[in-house]
Formats: sequence, structure tokens, C-alpha cells
Amino acid sequence: MKLGILSTSPKCYSTRRFVEAARQRGHKATVLNTRQLAIDLREGAPSLYYRQKKLSKYDAVLPRIGASITYFGTAVVRQFEQMDVYSVNSSAGITNSRDKLRSMQIFSRHQIGIPATTFVREKRDVLPAIERVGGAPVIIKLIEGTQGIGVLLAETEKTAEAIIEMLQSQKQNVLIQKFVAESKGKDVRALVVGDEVVAAMRRVAQGQEFRSNVHRGGMTEQIELDENYRQTAIRAAQIMGLRVAGVDMLEGKDGPQVLEVNSSPGLEGIEKCTQLDVAGSIVDFIAGRVDFPEIDVRQRLTVSRGFGVAEIHIPDGSDYVGKRIEESGFAEKDINVLTLTRGTWVIPNPRSNRQFETGDRILCFGKLASMREMVPAKTRKKRRSKVRHLPELPVAHKVLKESD
Repeated sequence: MKLGILSTSPKCYSTRRFVEAARQRGHKATVLNTRQLAIDLREGAPSLYYRQKKLSKYDAVLPRIGASITYFGTAVVRQFEQMDVYSVNSSAGITNSRDKLRSMQIFSRHQIGIPATTFVREKRDVLPAIERVGGAPVIIKLIEGTQGIGVLLAETEKTAEAIIEMLQSQKQNVLIQKFVAESKGKDVRALVVGDEVVAAMRRVAQGQEFRSNVHRGGMTEQIELDENYRQTAIRAAQIMGLRVAGVDMLEGKDGPQVLEVNSSPGLEGIEKCTQLDVAGSIVDFIAGRVDFPEIDVRQRLTVSRGFGVAEIHIPDGSDYVGKRIEESGFAEKDINVLTLTRGTWVIPNPRSNRQFETGDRILCFGKLASMREMVPAKTRKKRRSKVRHLPELPVAHKVLKESD
């Protein structure tokens, strides 16, 4: 495998470890300075140039996109995707995770623990917003901060109001987030690769510092996550559209609370803490998936007139409840069931004898007109259609094989 590592810091620990791990496994690894790539766009021939020369063919890329070059970096990753080069993290996933508001908006749709969070623009909305998340103390976050930068603890409502007003006057967008008191000064970092957690550590702040980031002097200890925390970390990464991610969670009284998902997690802290070859696990994962580059479903569907991808809900009282897929008449209507979601479980390619239950959500590809007929008349009247077109196939929360 010929692997390109997109990084502007070839000498940093993580980049060096990826090169080392790849070469130990017999792969060819090259560090490509993201800033020195040029995107060329011509009809039917997307390409990249590196240091004024056309970039040779790569089998896969591993993006290490820093916050300072998010826009350009994700554009480069997107260009590799158009060239059918496998990227371990998609451009969309990186973009989603980099924006704290956007990531929380995405999580809020799913059954996954997150601290109560609010976003306001008007001064008069600040105090009501603080009350909605549980009152002071609260955490105030810059939407695009990293490594603990731009994360503030406000002990009182007046302090919070003053901080937010000051930041907004500087054209900064901020989030107001519930302070999880029982987790003060510590959090959990889980390193997710594919559908497993390959390493985990607890980070503990030192002294009066409430931020536990290693870059802020936090101490680390290796931990073994229980199943709830492991599955939450995996689901968070998958919901965000990332195959490799560092998932930060608070240990709340009601279980794990996802704080952030990092698309370019540093390896130094977690490898030294756990003594595990995390870089090797990531390289092995890439080698196993290199033949399956990212597919933008929207592009593929433009040539399928009248066809699309949609999610259909099976409500209480639906004629489909209790029926098997083979009895539903979907095949005759040119509808294929891609996944069936039941609670937090997702069953890909469900068998034809799988029965529908109340509350199921089925992701389908087929004729839009036929799928529209599946929506209850009352719902269609209320919203015209409850069929939601998805920008891309959603990833599983917790995947079940049909043999399970």
C-alpha cells in the first residue's frame, strides 16, 4: 500500500509514528505537506499537484488536518475522494467534528449522552440560556477552539454574561454548556478505530486548572472502559462520520457525556500512557479498507431519475408492524431496505424474514413516489412528506450482523 500522510508537521510525534508503523508493515509511507498541494479541476479529471509536479498515484491518505487550515485541508481531502483515493477520515467528517456547534447539533438528534448546550447571539438571551442548561457554573466554549484553548469556566451568571459579551464583541461565536460537577477536572479519551476502541485513558487536571487536556498539563492513567462507554465512543465517532477519532467523554452521574470528537487525535499522550501501538492499529485498519474509497451518494444518485435514499419510520398502528420484509411488497415497488434501525441498534442488509416493529426506522433506496405512499396520510397532510433525503448513507450506531 502506498500511503500519503497529510501533515504540516513531519517531525511531530504522531506523524513520525504513522510513518514508522507503516514502514514496519511493509507499506510505502510519504508525508505530504498539506499546504504545498494544489487542487486542479478539469472536466472528468480531478487531480492534485505537489510542489508544482503532478502527484503520483496513492492508494490511501491519512489526513492530519490542523484547525488553522481546516478549509483548505478538507478541500484537499475532498479532492482525493474525487480521485477515488481512500481517506481514513472523510472531508465531511472532519468538517463536522471541527465545529463544536455543528457536532452537538448532529449528536442532539441521536440517543447519545451530551451535556446540555445552547447557542445564542443576543445579550438578552444569555441569562435565560444559562438557566436552561441548569444555571451557573457553566462552561463557555469557542466553537473552533482546540486543546482546551477557548474553554472557560464561569462560576456565576454575571461572570458568564460578561465573558460572553466580551467574546461576542470580538466576533467570536461561543457555546454555553452545562458544567458536569461530578467530572470536574477529569475526562476520558477513547481512541476509536473503525468499530472498536483500541486504547483509552483518563485525563486529570492539575492544581486549580479545570481543563484536563495533556497540553494544559493534565496527568493521564490507562483505563479499561466498560461496555457503555465503549459503545458511546464508537457511536459518537460513527455518527460524526469518522473512522479514526479521539472521543472525549465526561463521567457523568447518568453515564458518559460526549464532549468532543477529534478527527486528528494526537498519539503521544495515549501511546505513552497505555504502551499500545495505536499508530499500528490505524495503519492496519487503513490497509484493510483501502479498496473502499468514500462514495458520495448524492453524486451517484443524480443519474437515477425518480430514485433516491430516504428514511421511513414505522409508527404505532402501521400496517407494516409485524410483517416480514418479504411480505411488505417492497420488491414489487422497487424499494430496497439498506438498514433497519431499532433503538440504538442498526441492522445492515436485513434479511427478508426480518419482522418490522413499532418505532423501527428503515433506510431505503428506491422509487421516491413509492416511498412517499408508505408515509401515513395524516403525516403527509401535516408536513407533505416525512421522507427525509439524506446527504449520505448514515453510519451505524451499534451494528448487528444478521447472524446475531
